[in-house]
Amino acid sequence: MTTLEQHPHVRTVREAVGDRDGVWVVGGTVRDALLGREIADIDLAVAGDAEPVARAVAKAVRGPAFPLSDEFGTWRAIARGEGWVCDVSPLQADTLAGDLALRDFTVNAMAVPLAGGELVDLHGGRADLDARVLRVLDGAYERDPLRPLRLVRFATELGFAPDPATERATREAAEAVTRASPERIFAELRRIVVADAVLDGLELAARLGITRAVLPELEELRGVEQSAYHHLDVHDHTIEVLRRQLELERDLGAVFGEHAPRIEAILAQPLADELTRGQALRFAALLHDIAKPATREVQENGRVTFMGHDVEGERMIAEVCARLRTSTKLRDYLGRLTRHHLVLGFLVHERPLSRRHVHAYLRRTEPVEVEVTVLSCADRLATRGRKAEEAIALHLELARQVMGPALEWREHGPPRPLVRGDELAEELGIEPGPELGRLLAELEAAQYAGEVATREEAVAHARAVRENQPG
Repeated sequence: MTTLEQHPHVRTVREAVGDRDGVWVVGGTVRDALLGREIADIDLAVAGDAEPVARAVAKAVRGPAFPLSDEFGTWRAIARGEGWVCDVSPLQADTLAGDLALRDFTVNAMAVPLAGGELVDLHGGRADLDARVLRVLDGAYERDPLRPLRLVRFATELGFAPDPATERATREAAEAVTRASPERIFAELRRIVVADAVLDGLELAARLGITRAVLPELEELRGVEQSAYHHLDVHDHTIEVLRRQLELERDLGAVFGEHAPRIEAILAQPLADELTRGQALRFAALLHDIAKPATREVQENGRVTFMGHDVEGERMIAEVCARLRTSTKLRDYLGRLTRHHLVLGFLVHERPLSRRHVHAYLRRTEPVEVEVTVLSCADRLATRGRKAEEAIALHLELARQVMGPALEWREHGPPRPLVRGDELAEELGIEPGPELGRLLAELEAAQYAGEVATREEAVAHARAVRENQPG
C-alpha cells in the first residue's frame, strides 16, 4: 500500500488528524490505490463521531466541512481550490470488521489504517481485484436496492465482470432498483453513460435486467423492425448511433474538418447535472428514437413509417427526465435534440442550400444547432440499409456545409435587426401582433440571405411583403 500511504491527499489527511486511533482509509480509495488508478477523493471510516475528523481535515485544507448524510452520519471536507474531497463516516457497526461486512462488493470492503499498517481484507477483495471480478457481499442488495445498478457502473468504469453467483443475484434484484431515489438512480446512469466503456456497460445492464427496470423505454425498442433503409431494429440501431457518436467524439475532424476544434470546445462546455454538452449528447443518442414503437405504422404498400416520432419523442423524454428528476435544462436539451434530429436529413433533398435554407435550419434548431448537426451524422452513419453509402455521403457533405454557419450562429446569434419592431409598426401603420412578428421574421431571413442591408431596404421589403399578401 505504499502508493496509498504516500499519496499527497492521504498525507494531508493524516497530518490533519494526527495520532487519533480508529481511523481507516476505506472503500474506493483503497480499491483504486491497489489498481494503480488515480485517487481523486479520500474515504475515511472512524470509530466514533465523524464531525471532529472532518473539521480537522477541513481546517488543514482551508475548506468547509458539512454533514453529507444524516442517515449514516457522514461528513464531507472540501479542499478549497484543489478539487478533492474527504468523506468521513462513522463505522456502521460496532467494529471495523462489521462495517466492512455491510459494504457492497468485496473490492470495496477493504481498509488501511490511516496511520499506516497492513491491508485489512476480510472478504477476498484483493484476490477479486487481481481477477477483475465483482462479487457481492451477503445481504448487500437487501440493504440498498441501488446496488445492482452500482454493479453495472463499477463493471463499466473498472472493466470488471460479476462472478456467476453475483450475476444471478443481480438479475434477481434488478426490479428492486426502482425503490432507490430517482436522483441516485440517475447519478449511476450518468456515470455509466459517460464512461469510456459505455457500450459494454449497456450490454451488461440489459443482460442483467437493469435497463428494463430503470430505462424501460430503451428495452422497448427491441424487435421493432424498420424500413428497408435500415439494417437494424430500433434498439440495435440506437446502440449503433451511440457507437458512431463515440467515434465522432474521438475524431470530429474526420467529418467536420477545420471546424473540429470549435465543435470540441462547445461539447466540452458544462451543461447541467454534472454533464458537459458532449456527454449529454450521448444520452440524446440513446433516447432520440424512443417514440418509434408508439408511432410505427405499416402502409398499404408495406412501407414502415414512424411519423411524428420526433415530436412524440420530445414528450417522452420529458417524462423520462421527470421520472429521474433531472434538471429542466437537461430535459430541454435532450428534448430539442430529439425534436430536431431529422431536420438536416430532410434538407438533403433541398440541395444546393440557399442562405434562406441555412437560416431556416439554424432558426429551427437553435439553441442546439451545433449538437443536433453532430447527432444527425451519428444517426446517418448508423443507418446502412438500401442506398446507404450515397445517402451517408450526401448527409455528411451537407453537415459540413451547415456546421460553419451553425458555429457562427452559436457565437454571434442571428443578425442584428435593421429596424426595431416598434419602428416598423409605425412605418407600416400596423399594430403590434402576429402580423408584425411574421414581418420581423421575414426581415431577419432576408437580411441573413443578403437580400436587404439597410434600414430603408428592410422597411421597403416589409411593405412589399405586406402588400403582396393575399386577402
